[in-house]
Amino acid sequence: MDPHAVNATPVLSFLNNVYEGLVRRGPDMAIQPSLSTSWEALPDGAGWRFSLREGVTFHDGAPFNADDVIFSYERAISEPSDVKSWFANITEVVKVDDTTVDFMTTAPDPLFPGSIANFMILDADWAAENDAEVPARDAENHATRNTNGTGPFVLTARDPGIRTELTPNEAWWDTAEHNLTEAVFTPIGNPATGLAALLSGEIDFISPIPLQDVEQVESRDGFKVLTGLETRVIMLGFGHDHDALRYSEDITEENPFLDVQVREAVAKAIDVDTIDRVIMRGAAEPASQLLPAGLSGYSEDHADRPEFDPEAAKELLAAAGYPDGFSFGLMCPNDRYINDEAVCRAVASMLARIGLDANVNAMPVRGYWDELRADNFDMYMLGWSPGTFDAEHPIRFLAHTPTERLGTWNFGGYSNPQIDDMLAPIQQEIDAEARQDMLEEVAGILQDDVAYVPLYTEPLIWAMKENIDVVQRPDNFFMLRWVEVN
Repeated sequence: MDPHAVNATPVLSFLNNVYEGLVRRGPDMAIQPSLSTSWEALPDGAGWRFSLREGVTFHDGAPFNADDVIFSYERAISEPSDVKSWFANITEVVKVDDTTVDFMTTAPDPLFPGSIANFMILDADWAAENDAEVPARDAENHATRNTNGTGPFVLTARDPGIRTELTPNEAWWDTAEHNLTEAVFTPIGNPATGLAALLSGEIDFISPIPLQDVEQVESRDGFKVLTGLETRVIMLGFGHDHDALRYSEDITEENPFLDVQVREAVAKAIDVDTIDRVIMRGAAEPASQLLPAGLSGYSEDHADRPEFDPEAAKELLAAAGYPDGFSFGLMCPNDRYINDEAVCRAVASMLARIGLDANVNAMPVRGYWDELRADNFDMYMLGWSPGTFDAEHPIRFLAHTPTERLGTWNFGGYSNPQIDDMLAPIQQEIDAEARQDMLEEVAGILQDDVAYVPLYTEPLIWAMKENIDVVQRPDNFFMLRWVEVN
């Protein structure tokens, strides 16, 4: 329940029902006022001024003010925080008065207001009283299982892994667009059990459902399926900063993936169209970049994926000095993305045809990020949805050399000084054409380096009773404030 401990969609989606930020996204993904009523750029690009909403109270009745914003910022940039990259360009937050704060930037940052849509505000006094002044990413504190937000729903019961209950916040500052009296979140690990719970009426809504079950749900009276494409690209990453393979049975003192020819061979050996057709039932969309087509900054000049060509892949391996291939470890989650383990095993099968023997280690996501942070992989699966819906976002998180605030999800340690140097100009450039030119260049560098192997854009598959109306946002956030039970 800690909004600064884990920068992951399922956590941020859930907590956006309880906590709020200075801004929020609407059903059309447009930025809206939330705990701030307006914002404006400071002179000479020095930062942004936010005017705070008056009369807002936290769930325990405490008033919201500028001190809570400053406290939440300092908490969010602390060492244990998983969201500090959101504030890479911020030097300080200044309290102008109780209802005005200035976010001071190192340089003009036109994207900043939209980049903090998931920056959630905690009550400073509540955190201090409960010894929760810093996030508990790798342990627990009071904020792990308890909340005190300003949002439309209040946490009333929490049994992790079993049941979490929310009720409407009757003192919410905004007008409710839902008609809910209670919302109960029940995690169900087995997809068949989850589907049975839906069809039996035990639950009202489930996300996602297995692709193979869509037809069954749609054919049953009283149920419906809502589908779309998420803004999430599923990709493979490499240990760019690993001197040797961790999980090879035949190569122990070198890392073949440091050779771009080997990485290119991996890209050419994977038949994404077949993965889409067989495993994803045609619901996915092949991807060539770290963000999907249609989003801001997408490069049409680099829209083509590497051609599926196993023979060319073998030639690349031979040219790199590995004509017989080698074995390695492929780390994957088995409950984070749709059919994630099945996709990993399909990838392993395809790579085996060119002599790359992948030892697949598929595990629950609960421990997956810890394994990646500990460098326990040779190759790994990652899904990324750009929170700002702009190409700058994956560059900042996935392509920049890892630092305290940048490249924080660049688990493989990919590093290219040219990309590092271009990030700040991309963030600051106001001229759309000049900015796009820079993004085109970065897209080309990432493809030439085969920094990652983008596979496909993940589908959205929500199933529910026919009397449930919801809003399906492309970021896969399920917002209770738009749910109606008819």
